Amino acid sequence: MPRTKTTLVDPDVQLLGALAHPTRLAILRELSGSAEVCACDFTMCCDVRQPTVSHHLKILKEAGIIEAERRGTWIYYRLVPAAGERLRALAGELLGGPQLIPAASLMASRRAAATNRPAARPS
Repeated sequence: MPRTKTTLVDPDVQLLGALAHPTRLAILRELSGSAEVCACDFTMCCDVRQPTVSHHLKILKEAGIIEAERRGTWIYYRLVPAAGERLRALAGELLGGPQLIPAASLMASRRAAATNRPAARPS
């Protein structure tokens, strides 16, 4: 079944969805122990072939969790610091802290995007 591209995806849902796979979580654990990792090194930590690693790297990159830099024929990946900060903020919200992005404003922006109108600002 091919993946469909949704234009109105909550970034937090995309972030958490990208983390919800054993191979992607293994990639993140590998990255968390290093400043950067060559794409070729993920096959050892994840016990999968290179095409599978590339697929999972693409999902993590689309979710804004990792970034890449090409050096010649090699591609090096590293974690995006803002992704870790957003995960900490989400965990804080779930533990009773203040909401950084109120759910009502997310819903308003989705409705506005669906009708091509600007979202009303929360008061």
